[in-house]
Amino acid sequence: MRIYFDDFIYGSIDGAVTTFAIVAGVVGASLSPSIILILGFANLFADGFSMAAANYQASKARNEFVQMKRRQEEWEIDNLEEQEIDEIREIYREKGFKDELLEDVVRIITSRRKVWIDTMMKEELGLIEDEKKPIDSSVSTFVGFNLIGVIPLVPFMVFMMLGFESNSNAFIYSTVSVLAAFFLVGMIKGKIVKSSMIRAGIITLIIGGVAAMVAYIVGYGLNFLVS
Repeated sequence: MRIYFDDFIYGSIDGAVTTFAIVAGVVGASLSPSIILILGFANLFADGFSMAAANYQASKARNEFVQMKRRQEEWEIDNLEEQEIDEIREIYREKGFKDELLEDVVRIITSRRKVWIDTMMKEELGLIEDEKKPIDSSVSTFVGFNLIGVIPLVPFMVFMMLGFESNSNAFIYSTVSVLAAFFLVGMIKGKIVKSSMIRAGIITLIIGGVAAMVAYIVGYGLNFLVS
């Protein structure tokens, strides 16, 4: 089992934003902290599972599509060899190869079946086989969604355990916590891709912050209209 960071980021930002939207809506309606926690955790597990399942199906469908196209290219090479050779020649002619060099490239590529098929997949169809397993992608999404998505709820859990009834202070800590989570996720991304951690953190913070702000405005506005 492997955790893929792109799927983790996708799940973590969505988890934090959707949970924060619930928190904002319930706080706007002046409901109790217990309602916030019930709705928040229900969202975490239900929406997190839904996202993971959707990611699994999407990844699986893409892999099946790529494999179908690969079998199609294999058949064409076996049954339409000269036509496929001409396609390779045209691809590399458009890249600037010509005369003897062009023919050498065509000869080398078409002399190795796997290289030939891989080249047709990439250059003709624009498809690159994904080594990620669908189950690993879905688990990465689910882990990210729940691990980061729970952060907006933590202040409310702490306040309830301490016996505080006010939602307003907990909401302030929740807001600060979710923004800090966005920044941390961005810094981790920057470290992995070997770019500026601060810059990556700020960019992720801005993206996540805007999404969280939209969630708050919508949640608070809707509760204001119906109250």
